[in-house]
Amino acid sequence: MTAGNGAKKANAVGINHIALEVGDIDQALDFYGGFLNFELKSKSESAAFIYFGDQFINFAKGRSQSPDDKRHFGIAVDDKELVRETLKAMGVEVLPGRFLDFLDPWGNRVEITTYQNIQYTKAPGVLKGMGLEGLEKTDEAKKELADRGMAPV
Repeated sequence: MTAGNGAKKANAVGINHIALEVGDIDQALDFYGGFLNFELKSKSESAAFIYFGDQFINFAKGRSQSPDDKRHFGIAVDDKELVRETLKAMGVEVLPGRFLDFLDPWGNRVEITTYQNIQYTKAPGVLKGMGLEGLEKTDEAKKELADRGMAPV
């Protein structure tokens, strides 16, 4: 299905980054660094940029809205259960439901998903650069990609 009025439009290729409003940059780096490996590219008192290969999160100081209810973003990881255990050890409450969702200290809702089980795919060179070159998709994820006319990885 193509949305819109038939006019020529740009093709969405992917999501390059998200920006999260947080109360404190150092606390955000400590919190997210408690359960994720990432590369800190730059940091100031009002912003930080953490990279996961070819994508990044921009922490911006200044969140003032109430906690997210349905709005969220997902982070694909290589070991979802390790994140679950680590969050528990950090005292982070996992939200009820079938997903591994939680609120960060500023109310940003995060969903953790397993890279191997979803269609989203990193290029082999990016995985290699991240030290994850052996990370393989499940047969189900490969089938989902093939069913959509995309070559299995």
